[in-house]
Amino acid sequence: MWAYVTIAIGGVLGCWARYTMTNSVQGLLGRAFPYATLSINIVACLLIGFLFTAMVERFAVAPAIRLGILTGFIGGFSTFSTFAMETFLLAEQGAWGRSALYVVLSLLLGLLATFVGVFAARAI
Repeated sequence: MWAYVTIAIGGVLGCWARYTMTNSVQGLLGRAFPYATLSINIVACLLIGFLFTAMVERFAVAPAIRLGILTGFIGGFSTFSTFAMETFLLAEQGAWGRSALYVVLSLLLGLLATFVGVFAARAI
């Protein structure tokens, strides 16, 4: 039962964090390129790499809390489905170069951020 409660709380907080970050990034960089979604995906990859490794390998974290953070918060925060839709829309508009750049940056920077998160958690 507690797992559902922590996931729900984490999900709400993750969605709020996503909304806040989206507005902030779009306010700074505009909407011509999906910078907000890209940055959220990279941050989410860093967080999941770090927190998963820290909670599983380094610290004893209760399973319900771990689910609330990883499944709830990061699941509510991450935007990979939005990434897919934005990639499609860029391609549909004929912006093939920007569409391809978005895919490559998301994949490479996401993997790099995940590795950094794992190594950072293992270093503490």
